Amino acid sequence: MHLSDRAFRRLVDEALGLVPEEFRPYLEGVPVVIAEWPSDALLDDMGIPEDDTLYGLYSGHALTEGPPQSGDLPPRITIFRGPLLEDCADEEDLRGEIATTVIHEIAHHFGIDEERLEELGWG
Repeated sequence: MHLSDRAFRRLVDEALGLVPEEFRPYLEGVPVVIAEWPSDALLDDMGIPEDDTLYGLYSGHALTEGPPQSGDLPPRITIFRGPLLEDCADEEDLRGEIATTVIHEIAHHFGIDEERLEELGWG
């Protein structure tokens, strides 16, 4: 599937708009960036099999870990455009997958781990 950079960003912003108002102050200063593809090194480091991919990544210090320590990287959410466009059949499918990915990565910022996300249906 093909979608312009601007239209893709619009879908990411739309997904961010799904975050309830009371949680938004906790996301201030957490950039949501769009990258084309995760690197092979990143996929290897995360133990992601060759036939699988990554749609998004939260990096940094989760809120539940207490105050950031000196040397901690600032929090950041990365959405990987290439895998999403490759795997989604149409714009509606893409919209849903981006929303799921954005919410999933925001949940990591709040300290929710993969196991709990699976239980909640956001895995």
